[in-house]
Amino acid sequence: MPTYEYRCDPDGVFEVTRPLGTPPEAMTCPRCGNGAARVFSAPMLASFAPPALKSAVENAEKSRDHPEIVTKLPRQGARRRTPVAPLTPALRRLPRP
Repeated sequence: MPTYEYRCDPDGVFEVTRPLGTPPEAMTCPRCGNGAARVFSAPMLASFAPPALKSAVENAEKSRDHPEIVTKLPRQGARRRTPVAPLTPALRRLPRP
């Protein structure tokens, strides 16, 4: 069943699970009893995302709670410089680091 979001002015956003196509436009807030309007948010379409994007999002979420611990410095020979594009004439006058 889908989850629908509603926004109450004093209490903020809350979620309600209802059968597809049956949510009302407004509901009462479970905390204060005031009226809350439905909020339209982006759908959860993770199953249609490319695998590389899914992997990057999963790694970012995992590293938020359990970051990788570095135990030693990388080798000096493994360091590579990023190729730099040639400067355009307009950019040549700018100071260089």
